[in-house]
Amino acid sequence: MPPAVSEPRTVKEVSGIQFHALDSNEVLRTLETSPSGLASEEAAARAGRYGPNQLTLRRGRSPLQRLLQQFHNLLVYLLLGAAVITAMLQHWVDTGVIVGVVVVNALIGFIQEGKAEQALAAIRRLLSLKAVVWRDQRQVLIPAEQLVPGDVVMLQSGDRVPADMRLLQVKNLRIEEASLTGESLPAEKDIEPVALHAPLGDRTCMAYAGTLVRYGQGSGVVVATGDHTEIGRISELLAEVERIETPLLRRIAGFSKGLSAAIVALAVITFFIGVRVRDYSAVDMFMAAVSLAVAAIPEGLPAIMTITLAIGVQRMARRNAIIRVLPAVETLGSVTCICSDKTGTLTRNEMTVQTVATRAALFQIGGVGYEPHGEFMLEGGHVNVPEHPAVAELLRAGLLCNDASLDLRDGQWRITGDPTEAALVVAARKAGFESVLESEIWPRTDVIPFESEHRFMATLNHDHAGHGMIYVKGAPERILEMCSRERINGVQQPLHIEYWHEKLRAMAGQGQRVLALACKPAQAGQRELRFGDVADGLTLLGLCGMVDPPREEAVRAVADCHAAGIRVQMITGDHAATALAIAGQIGIGDGKRVLTGAGIEAMDEAALAQAVAGIDVYARVSPEHKLRLVQALQNRGEIVAMTGDGVNDAPALKRADVGVAMGVSGTEVAKEAAEMVLADDNFASIVSAIEEGRTVYDNLRKTLLFIMPTNGGEAFTLVTAIALGLTLPILPVQILWVNMVTAVTLALALAFEPAEANVLRRPPRDPRAPIFSRYFLWRTVLVTALITAGTLGMFLWEQAQGASLEAARTAAVTTLVMFEAVYLLNSRRLLDAAWPQRAFSGNPYVALTIFLVVLLQLLYVYAPFMQTLFHSAPLGAEAWLRIMLIAFSVYVIVEFEKGIVRALKWQAV
Repeated sequence: MPPAVSEPRTVKEVSGIQFHALDSNEVLRTLETSPSGLASEEAAARAGRYGPNQLTLRRGRSPLQRLLQQFHNLLVYLLLGAAVITAMLQHWVDTGVIVGVVVVNALIGFIQEGKAEQALAAIRRLLSLKAVVWRDQRQVLIPAEQLVPGDVVMLQSGDRVPADMRLLQVKNLRIEEASLTGESLPAEKDIEPVALHAPLGDRTCMAYAGTLVRYGQGSGVVVATGDHTEIGRISELLAEVERIETPLLRRIAGFSKGLSAAIVALAVITFFIGVRVRDYSAVDMFMAAVSLAVAAIPEGLPAIMTITLAIGVQRMARRNAIIRVLPAVETLGSVTCICSDKTGTLTRNEMTVQTVATRAALFQIGGVGYEPHGEFMLEGGHVNVPEHPAVAELLRAGLLCNDASLDLRDGQWRITGDPTEAALVVAARKAGFESVLESEIWPRTDVIPFESEHRFMATLNHDHAGHGMIYVKGAPERILEMCSRERINGVQQPLHIEYWHEKLRAMAGQGQRVLALACKPAQAGQRELRFGDVADGLTLLGLCGMVDPPREEAVRAVADCHAAGIRVQMITGDHAATALAIAGQIGIGDGKRVLTGAGIEAMDEAALAQAVAGIDVYARVSPEHKLRLVQALQNRGEIVAMTGDGVNDAPALKRADVGVAMGVSGTEVAKEAAEMVLADDNFASIVSAIEEGRTVYDNLRKTLLFIMPTNGGEAFTLVTAIALGLTLPILPVQILWVNMVTAVTLALALAFEPAEANVLRRPPRDPRAPIFSRYFLWRTVLVTALITAGTLGMFLWEQAQGASLEAARTAAVTTLVMFEAVYLLNSRRLLDAAWPQRAFSGNPYVALTIFLVVLLQLLYVYAPFMQTLFHSAPLGAEAWLRIMLIAFSVYVIVEFEKGIVRALKWQAV
């Protein structure tokens, strides 16, 4: 009888019990239940206490609050101020452009912040919809959200585990936990308790909510539901983790504060100098201060930033990197450390037999993955398998004692069944064996299925002459216990146990998963297979060592990362030996040091920060450990990219500077927590994305290096004229014209610049380095001085030659525009030479924008309606010649300056 209604333990009490360390009877006593489950009234009472088996929907800020938050930024305030000023000047086009930029940026941020809710919703969808449960001493199908601690749930192949469960009975039960633990193979389950502090992946007596039953059957008692499950804890972690501000946003914020203060101070100083020192009228000086502020404010910068990032998104998409969060484009370019999941990211997630050990020799097998092509090698030389009967017999045994199959579908080799068994099928196919043909020659008569309790599978096969053979495969330790003989050169001899233990240790030390295969002749007339038939007296055929092999492109990509000064770390749920072996093959770490989840657990934050400085391989880690590792690296000043595909990766993906999810094998939770998704699940695509990210950052800096001196030239032309008591050489409305023409056209061309030659051969920039370096400040001062002197000099020269005030101002405005058009050619290369033969190559938009600017300026000078709007006047040929000579001076001087910097090898950028 099920227990009567009682007062169960509180939620806090139950969630604090380590059920994996208790035997099943103690678990049932603790939860006050029985193998026949709960009575309906008891389940109803517990439902009221524990709540529904679903994840809490945590509501954040309202949509309106999130939208308004997008405007809480100093640069946005600066732009809105500029919009007010331009509206006061009744320049509605410029006002519209500025307001449009602010609104677009706000909408982008608003949309991006909605991703967190989507990630939480994806975790909620992982929970099972229905569950078969014992209620009132019978099995019933109920909605999974009605499960309570103490319910006994039945599991079978294909089910999604509906809650965290302590297993009570298992029969060949294997559960895929890769999304939770990172293990590449389905975990074999049993009912024996494990150590109290066993990592999640080693708790073989537990089944966790959201994981998938791949094989077998079982039953278990529910020990945690809803938010108290392992997946619920990940959901809480994901909700608590804040996305960090990107390096670009941090630098722009700091730069904006300094720039805002400088512009306001300059405008106020100019106003007082004009009124107090030069006796200008207060009204004239107010308008001059306004025009100065408009000239100095880089109102086009946010638009150019957004467009440059968007272009980077398009380029990355063509290289299989899909960007979900726009600033991540730039952040990728500053990445100093990549933390990568192993399974399916650095490896193929296709088990492959690489080593076959017989009593005579150790053979290597070429090829990777499920494609049945690869050569057998012995001591570096190729061998023909039929000439080595011991190998052939071992492979035949692996093929016949097997339930997996291999098929070519849609041009891809695909498996059906267990990946470990499929690896044996592929190895046999490489040796020329055909599954169908061998099964016809040696049809199966009976089978003992694999079960975790006995850790082996056995088949009875007969040829058509009636001869029977028993084939057995399984865990080496178990098979060795069942063997008494071995075969060498076709001769039976006593088992040399030390030899096999030595081979087993060597193969395991290489991170290989090892299976042993054995055989035994069947008795005459035997048609059934019993456990006693295989308990002893077997002949050991050999060992098969298999791995989930590294992706070849991942090995190259890791090497490229090292060349680019980027550190690569591997974080996995696999065992330490496997992790070290795979990391060594890929080129990660020193091959000696590995830190396990238990080691991380024992460290405080200071010790962990010290450890991550020298260790690149981490094994048996939990979601909390991954999160702590990312935080420890960030605390050391690293810009961290975290790759992953499982639910367990989501909190760390969200916390990382750039979260990178796998598009094909990745869970929706991982994709929605990440900033970038790899369409081809290829680690190598990250390197392409980093190259594009560095190019984007270069182009952003080129834009800044173009906008700041040109805006400075506009502003200081006014400041200098006021300080000297001269007539204003440029009117406020003319300043707006220059801004509108050059900021939207010339600066935009730099967003399309291709990558510079050394973009992946230089180390990552210092994450703490300011976006506006001392060299940038020097270049800004130099070019500002050249533009100011040239523009003001042209104005004064034209006045001295008897030109009208309108004509002199038109010449000054045109000089200013031409200065900017010519300086665009300098800005295409940060330090490399931009000689005339390369000035227009590689980016067609440069020539196009310069042509457009010149055309617009001709309209400004000669079109009657433009003369009315902007108070311009026609210019003669001599004036144009002087303008072009003066403007071209900036090109010559800046190229000469870059040559000096290169010759002295200054660390200028």
